[in-house]
Formats: sequence, structure tokens, C-alpha cells
Amino acid sequence: MTFDLLIPSQLLGALTPDIVLMVGAMLLMLLVAWRPESDDHQRSVGRASLIVLALTIAAVLWFAGGGFAAGPGVIAVDKFRWAADIVFLLAAMGTIALGMDHNTRDGVVHAESHVLVLFATSGMMIMAAARDLMILFLGLEMMSIAVYVLAGMNRRSERSAEAALKYFLLGAFATGFLLYGIALVYGATGATNLSVIGQRIMAYQLHHTAMLLVGVGLLLVGFGFKVAAVPFHMWSPDAYEGAPTPITAFMASAVKAAAFAAFFRVWLDAFSAIDFAWFAPIWWLASITMIVGNVVALAQRNIKRMLAYSSIAHSGYLLVAIEAGTKLGAASFLFYLLAYTLATFGAFAVVATLTRNNEKGLDLVDYEGLWTVRPWLAASMAVCMLALMGFPIFGGIGFFAKWYLLQAALSSENNLIPLAVLLVLTSVVSAGYYLNVVRGMFMKPRAEGAPVIAATGPMTRLVLGITIAAILILGVFPAQLARWTRASVPAPPVAAATAAGQTASR
Repeated sequence: MTFDLLIPSQLLGALTPDIVLMVGAMLLMLLVAWRPESDDHQRSVGRASLIVLALTIAAVLWFAGGGFAAGPGVIAVDKFRWAADIVFLLAAMGTIALGMDHNTRDGVVHAESHVLVLFATSGMMIMAAARDLMILFLGLEMMSIAVYVLAGMNRRSERSAEAALKYFLLGAFATGFLLYGIALVYGATGATNLSVIGQRIMAYQLHHTAMLLVGVGLLLVGFGFKVAAVPFHMWSPDAYEGAPTPITAFMASAVKAAAFAAFFRVWLDAFSAIDFAWFAPIWWLASITMIVGNVVALAQRNIKRMLAYSSIAHSGYLLVAIEAGTKLGAASFLFYLLAYTLATFGAFAVVATLTRNNEKGLDLVDYEGLWTVRPWLAASMAVCMLALMGFPIFGGIGFFAKWYLLQAALSSENNLIPLAVLLVLTSVVSAGYYLNVVRGMFMKPRAEGAPVIAATGPMTRLVLGITIAAILILGVFPAQLARWTRASVPAPPVAAATAAGQTASR
């Protein structure tokens, strides 16, 4: 079936998975408001949120397997959208599951935290679908406003309040860049639809128009903030450290994945004709981000700040896939997003278990000798660290993710060999801090008087078990996942493809 997106009813039909999630989130928000706050209530809302997410996944899978497509319009109906949605929804399920146990431990009874995760995920799904800059902006703001609140959800924590304030202020500043970029691109092309922008750049020879180039530069700054690329990363370490641990995992995986999915589609759909303007800036962004993220992570003693700088480094790796600008680059991009999300949630499940009230227990010293008291936690954390590092065997999915990125870089016509070499070298540097965590857990004694580690909550155990099993299984059998990602590369813009076909027929 091909949706005619100019007909409102068919546009709503193409947004069915998004509507399922939004309606579920609004109904649960009413439920949250009508009942008094309690731990039982927040867990009930959490379970209901997981059901809403499961229904949304079912809708996404039905669309993905149904052969649906769409004509020209403001949203995409392609397998890239559905693949990105699966990543967001799985991350949201992991966040809510971890949050249920985390809220119980910290005495946080605000059930709206789970509903805000649903609203943020709705924004992410709109971002992945958007083929219009205004729709993209709506999705971005839906996601961002919800995450600003989630970062400060622990109202008794000064760190959490600081994290939310810094994230909000810098996020609003970056949004200004993004909006000005959209305005200038519209001024230069007279359009906000991505495929129409690409057509008009070609038709009217706008390649060197100053207004367009400045607009693209401002868009690059806005996206650079959202993906935490250096030098637009200054908010990331403080926000990650101060936010509740499940929300940090959500920010490090799903928020980053949504920003990158939108980044990828905008750049390839609208601005592929002026790659000379953004190729060099993204090349340098990728290089500096990989170097700074990995080098600064070596100096961190707080596990969440270390993972924050690690997340920055991974942004640099994903920028390599965008720089490649090929179908293989898109496939490796999706493979890497899923692998990174799994490893991130596994690591933060362990961090959530070892974190005590008011976000204490985050120093690397608290992980020393973990093997002697909680061997399964130590083994799980080791698997996640090896996966993030890209080590074969136990971290095999991370190894194949980096391998596919390297293949995309080396096969690109843009001569990305220096960038591929830098990716390998910085991955070697990352061993310094990933293996340092493993060394502390397995080779150092447990300090005398170290606090007793609380029992792992049932939902946290579930998240940890699923992520570790997925990392190990997909690391041994990555072929099916690789085929799925290759089949999910972005479809060309319909209008642009039609115009190209008409030109060829002439």
C-alpha cells in the first residue's frame, strides 16, 4: 500500500505507530493525575507504560513487514524509519524498567517520569519520520522538553537540578541556532520539505548561495549540540552525571540515536548536492570528537562522567558513517546504533545497582573487587565494557559495529582512509578506560569497609539479562542483524526520485 500523504486520513494512517504511543501516553498522564503518588502507583504506571511500548513495537513491526510506502509529503514511510523506531522503543522500555527499581530505591514516587519517557520517545519517532524541517523541529522539541524535565526529576538532588538547568539553557541556545538555520534555508530555497530543498538547490543552482551555506552551517551547530559532538559537548558530562541513572542511559542512547537519525536523513535528503560545504566540517567534527572524547575519558574517576565522554567518542564514530554518505554507511550506522544501545543499557543497569541514595557510589573505586562479592554483576559489566570498546568474542557485537563502520569509510568515494585510521587509533585509546574498569573489578581487592551492595531489583535484572544475552548472541551470529540493517537504509526522497526519472526519460 502506498499512502497519499496529501490526504489527511492517509497521513494519519502513516502515523499510526506514533499515534498509538501518543494516545497511550496521554491516557497514562490522566491516570497519573487522578491517583495520589505512591511507590505502588509509579510501578503500576511503569508496567502500563511497558504495555503501551509493546503495542507500539507491534504496530511498527506490522508496518515494517507490510510493504508500506508513501508518496511525496512531510514524513517518510520506509524501513529506515521503522528500524530507528525499534531502537528508540527498546531504549524506552529499558529506561522505564530501570526507572521502576531506581525510583523505589530513592523514594521517588513521581509516576509521571515514566509517561515523560513515552512523550520523549514520541518526539524521537517523529524526528526519524520527518522529511520536513518544521516537522523535525516539532519532534525535536517534544523530545527535548520531556528530557529536560526527566534530567531534574529527582527534586531532592542538587546535582539533578543543576543537570536539568544546564541542559535546558544550553539546549535552548542550540535550538536558536537550529531555528535560524531552518529560516535561512527556507529563505534561500523557499521550502522546508527536504526533497524539495534538494530539488531546488539543483534546479536553481543554489550551491554557492551565501544564505543557504550559512543556514547549513547553523543546522550543523544545532545538530552538533544534540549529538554531543566536540566542541558542542559541554553540557553532556554534567547532565549525564546529575541526571538519574536510568535517564542518563536514555540520554546516552535513545536521545543520541534520534538526533543522529534526523541528522542522517536531513543531510542526505536535502544537502547531498552541496556536500562540498559540509564534508570538511563534519570530517573535522568527527576527528576532534573521537580524540577529545577518548582522551578526556581516560582522566575520569566518576563512572557516569567516564561513560559520558565515552558517549561523546561514539558520536565521533557515528559521524564517520554520515561522512561516508553511502548505503553501506547507512547500514553500518543502524547496526552501530543498536549495538551501542544494548551495551549502554547493560552498563547502566550495573551502575544503577551499585549506585546508592542521592547518586552515591559512582566512583571507580566502588567497582574494585566487585568480582569477589557479586561475580555476575562484574561479568556483565565486563561484557558491556568490551562491547563498547569493540573487542571480539565477548564484546563481538561492538567489534562488528566498528568493523562495518570501517568498511563504510574505506569503501566511500570521499577518501576517508585518514578518518578510518583515526577511528582505529582512538578505539585503541578507549581500551585504557574500558579495561581499567574491568581490571578494577577482577584484579583489585574489595576495600575494607566498602558498603554492602544492595540486591538487584527484578526489572533491573531483566534488563541486564536481556542486554547481555543479546550482546553475546548477536556477537556470535551478527549476519541476521547485518542483513536487517542493510535492508533498512533510507529510501531516496520520492519527489527527487520522480524528478530524476523524468529528467532521465527526456
